[in-house]
Amino acid sequence: MMGQWGCLMKSVAIVYASTTGNTEAMANAIYEGAGEGASLSTADEADAKAVLSCDVLALGSPAMGSEELEDSMENFFSGIEGSLSGKNVVLFGSYDWGDGQWLQTWEDRVKAAGATLIAESVKAHTAPEEADVEACKALGRKISA
Repeated sequence: MMGQWGCLMKSVAIVYASTTGNTEAMANAIYEGAGEGASLSTADEADAKAVLSCDVLALGSPAMGSEELEDSMENFFSGIEGSLSGKNVVLFGSYDWGDGQWLQTWEDRVKAAGATLIAESVKAHTAPEEADVEACKALGRKISA
């Protein structure tokens, strides 16, 4: 995709699951930061083939149960996990209890699948505060540059 001055822009797929709206707010902030060339969808609605065709995959999920991915994101991620080799990925999400171990476990799965984590994951404890939202916008700018 060509930008305003003819610069090549990265295509960014932002796919998330959210149960309380916290991870959705983070996804929206990443989308805002990424700007043109980004797409936003829930894990239930995302088209795996279209997502995998993008230059960068930004995946978000809240921590559920005993530090696990939310069910719809687990289903989506499991479906693309075998096709992640060579892909550029970033992760984000929110949690309420524990220390956010679900995100570290998810990072390990992404690396084991052969993908490259191109930026530090962003996590928010419960509802994202202003600093978390700004971190998400900055992540969006970084992955679309």
